[in-house]
Amino acid sequence: METSALAQSTSDRYPQVASPLHTILVLAALGGWAFWAKILADQLSAAPNPNRVRIYLLTIFVEWLLFVVVVAGVRRSGASVLLVLGDHWHSVRQVLRDIGIAAGFWVVALMLLWMFSRLLRIAAQPRNVQFMLPHGGAEITLWMALSVTAGICEETIFRGYLQRQFMALTKNAPAGILLSAAAFGAAHAYQGFRMVILIGLFGAMFGILAYWRRSVRPGMIAHAWQDSLGGVVGSLMRH
Repeated sequence: METSALAQSTSDRYPQVASPLHTILVLAALGGWAFWAKILADQLSAAPNPNRVRIYLLTIFVEWLLFVVVVAGVRRSGASVLLVLGDHWHSVRQVLRDIGIAAGFWVVALMLLWMFSRLLRIAAQPRNVQFMLPHGGAEITLWMALSVTAGICEETIFRGYLQRQFMALTKNAPAGILLSAAAFGAAHAYQGFRMVILIGLFGAMFGILAYWRRSVRPGMIAHAWQDSLGGVVGSLMRH
């Protein structure tokens, strides 16, 4: 009787937000996209004039498509999308609070990433991602759109959805955070093995933030800001 009650309590604490089959399909889609992105990145990095606009637009499309697949799977299971995203903002104060949390998180995460990158001997601008940096006003504008897309979609997919699913399947929060972080790193395999490790560590930080806040909204803000600033600063440094 007590064992049954404990199992029920654990299940209530880490509820599934979609079926295991749906999660497998999402992981397969992410794996396919990561594999194809690696091939495309190798081709573009070797090209004298890579078509960055094409890769920006394609990535935006794929990420929003995966976002829709995740939300559709959650709704089909009968779970609330708020379990994935976190509660709505109900006041300007709540918005400002999450912006402040995102800013504080970003500063701390940036310092930790700098230390980890030194340990992993990763250059400030890895050669295998330099081709992605925007050139000119039009590309910078698209880069911003891509960064906002990544903030919204990737936090929803990896921290809102996969992290919760992994927690539900393992009945363990740290395991869910680590598995989601590993998937996040693997999804960026086109950037090279060391960057996969660094991005996975970054993903774990986002996972801890989402678990603590019970929302992906601060992570969305920090993620979009980091990607936007990283691309623009990296482009300026290149020139």
